[in-house]
Amino acid sequence: MFDIGFWELVLISVVALVVLGPERLPHAIRSVSRFVSQAKTMANSVKDEISHELKVQELQENLRKAEKMGMEDLSPELKSSVEELKKAAQEVQRPYAQKAAETETVVNSDTKPLTSQSSAPADKKAE
Repeated sequence: MFDIGFWELVLISVVALVVLGPERLPHAIRSVSRFVSQAKTMANSVKDEISHELKVQELQENLRKAEKMGMEDLSPELKSSVEELKKAAQEVQRPYAQKAAETETVVNSDTKPLTSQSSAPADKKAE
């Protein structure tokens, strides 16, 4: 990537040894190697996310083209594969939609007993 040869590395290490000294050089090398590994990890994660998004976009585009062409003249096997692709695209687009619905269900079920409990003291006051 940077096209650094052996002699350039030797020169850099000699300069680092002179500037930092033998006591601080190992610590500096560890710090630089941690930084480089973190940078590589971050770059790989960004690359993976971008490739995933491009695949999703390509899938959506292919589905739109198939819908425009009309799926009546397709074989049953192709229709079933298109349906599977649609389901996969919906799951990829909204992975949290089901979790949100489940959360609302849990919240609503939790609030129902609370409303019945809160109405119980009001009934006692009315008596």
